[in-house]
Amino acid sequence: MNNRDRWKVYKRVGVMFFLAVVALTVIQRGSINMGAPFQIERQARTDTSEGGELGAAGEDKSDLNLGIKGFWKASKHQLMPKNRITTQKSRITEDSSPRTWDVTYTNCSINLNLSSQNWFNSLEENFKQFMLYRHCRYFPMLLNHPEKCTGDTYLLMIIKSVATQHDRREVIRKTWGKEQVIDGKRVKTLFLLGKPSSVAERANHQKLVEYEDYIYGDILQWDFLDSFFNLTLKETHFLKWFHTYCPSVRYVFKGDDDVFVSVDNIFEFLEGNQAKNLFVGDVMVKAQPIRKKENKYYIPLALYNKTHYPPYAGGGGFLMDGNLARRLYLVADTLELYPIDDVFLGMCLEVLQVTPIKHNAFKTFGLVKNKSSKLNREPCFFKSMIVVHKLLPSDLMHMWHMVNSDLVCSQKVEIL
Repeated sequence: MNNRDRWKVYKRVGVMFFLAVVALTVIQRGSINMGAPFQIERQARTDTSEGGELGAAGEDKSDLNLGIKGFWKASKHQLMPKNRITTQKSRITEDSSPRTWDVTYTNCSINLNLSSQNWFNSLEENFKQFMLYRHCRYFPMLLNHPEKCTGDTYLLMIIKSVATQHDRREVIRKTWGKEQVIDGKRVKTLFLLGKPSSVAERANHQKLVEYEDYIYGDILQWDFLDSFFNLTLKETHFLKWFHTYCPSVRYVFKGDDDVFVSVDNIFEFLEGNQAKNLFVGDVMVKAQPIRKKENKYYIPLALYNKTHYPPYAGGGGFLMDGNLARRLYLVADTLELYPIDDVFLGMCLEVLQVTPIKHNAFKTFGLVKNKSSKLNREPCFFKSMIVVHKLLPSDLMHMWHMVNSDLVCSQKVEIL
């Protein structure tokens, strides 16, 4: 064999080797692509099964510990069971139901048309900020639980909270916010949150909120900052959420995370008060806008120039009919946002020509206005109330145990 023949042999062997390498690479990539969906599906199923067991009675503590450890190792998209994960870009669905949260991204730019108007330039900075972005109505969901409205829910307990107030949510879960069935009627609980307001600690606080929701599965969170003026956003977002996911919930209680609530007294009240368009609470009638700038509830004349507000219920806690809540969403969508959420809801009721009912069992300023009075710590009075505002977590836990102990009162207060 001469040199020319040898060269031809080497050339053929080299080409065959190159083709073999290419073929093996293609086969290997094909097997990876085929295996990836299986791995993703298996991970999703594992996450879902773990999430379902976390809230179950008689749970296996070893499984819980594994779930907790797995949470901190997981990426953001593996934090929660598949049916709980939501992102700004994803659509939130409830199984195969067409009902979804249809806001998937934030497209909110500043309203530059206001800057040239004299009345606007006379406003304080916080009101300027509010007005510049007032047109931004809805934001994506970060945490969602449409499953809370599946089946027959008689009473949905909705509590406004913020990321840092975990201790308040924990006490509520152990006391009046505990999910239960009373006389065959189901009671469920949800907490409403925006994004943590602290820029420096936002990432850490958000991680803790996601972890808390991973354990309890009872937090609705939207992609707007938690602030006083944004409480109205929290109101409108809940109404939209309720209208979207809760076609059959009978009643809604909505309150703050520092209130004492008697669910038994709510049930007793509802037994004799099932009127259409029920909306009951600590109602303010002919309340005047506060014009003192140092007051938390100050409203400039340029923003509201009427003498009185329409009747509204104090936001510490109120009770409303589920059908009315669904109608309130439709009306709220037509009104300009107002920086005080309680008053804004009163404006919506006024459009619907629904008059909120004042009831003495709703105490959103304490049992008596004198905060140092011993009556504000008297369990026999709490026993007859529906809502008492406001209590620290330790005081709430103490009062709950007192009211639900073998308490003997000399005289029953007839309020309900």
